[in-house]
Amino acid sequence: MKRFVFAAVFAALLGGSSTPEYSIQAIRYASSPGVPVSELMVGGPKDVKVDIAMVVWLIRGGGHTILFDSGFHRDTFLKYFPMTDYLRPDEAVKTAGVKPEEVTDIVISHAHWDHLGGIDLFPKANIWIQKEEYRYYTMDAWQPGGQHGGIDPEDVKELLQLNTEGRVHLVDGDNVEIFPGIRAYTGARHTYASQYLLVEGSPPFVLASDNCYFYLNLSSHLASATFSDADHAANIAAQSRMIELAGSPDRVVPGHDALQFQKFPTEGRVAKIK
Repeated sequence: MKRFVFAAVFAALLGGSSTPEYSIQAIRYASSPGVPVSELMVGGPKDVKVDIAMVVWLIRGGGHTILFDSGFHRDTFLKYFPMTDYLRPDEAVKTAGVKPEEVTDIVISHAHWDHLGGIDLFPKANIWIQKEEYRYYTMDAWQPGGQHGGIDPEDVKELLQLNTEGRVHLVDGDNVEIFPGIRAYTGARHTYASQYLLVEGSPPFVLASDNCYFYLNLSSHLASATFSDADHAANIAAQSRMIELAGSPDRVVPGHDALQFQKFPTEGRVAKIK
């Protein structure tokens, strides 16, 4: 017994708690058919249309059940992006074996309707969003000269309500560890202060969300649609950084590319990334 206690104390002194080895799954809750690639990718082919995947990512490990993005359930913007095979995100998450009340945390990549709009579907989840993203879309975006395209006012109200309940956590800037082995990065400027995630481990993966729409972004060095035209170069630089962080372009997971459900083992709506 003494030998066991000594070994445990020695291990704690050397390394402390180890980083969890997280599992990652992509969950497709809907599709948007026939979307022109050129609308989403700067300089993309103008005559090509694709069915884009509407996705949330489930990360589990270290006592956490985390969603990266939350999907949507209000229909404010469906006239612009009609959906097929829609399943409300809380129901879609059940297909991966997780009840909505078991989700402990939701990391929001950015405030667009199809990423922020499901935060009220997971009753016990803490919300993590960039501080400047929260500030801009709850304040300046709605003032004269502000930009709030793609932002649902009802989602903003819900975000404000959850903040009054103490469930919103503001991530302050770039390269911030928000959970052991999970770091948030900025710089892609898809929205005012969007973020993406590095999930460390063997191997590491980057979950890009809309900071990189397609695998074609990575291979062609083309920017995703960004907050302003001035941000295109920064978006391309951020994608290069994603590849560096992940160690391979194959381990950067784009936000709306249906190919992730072909690249990784998939059953129903769920792809096992790791």
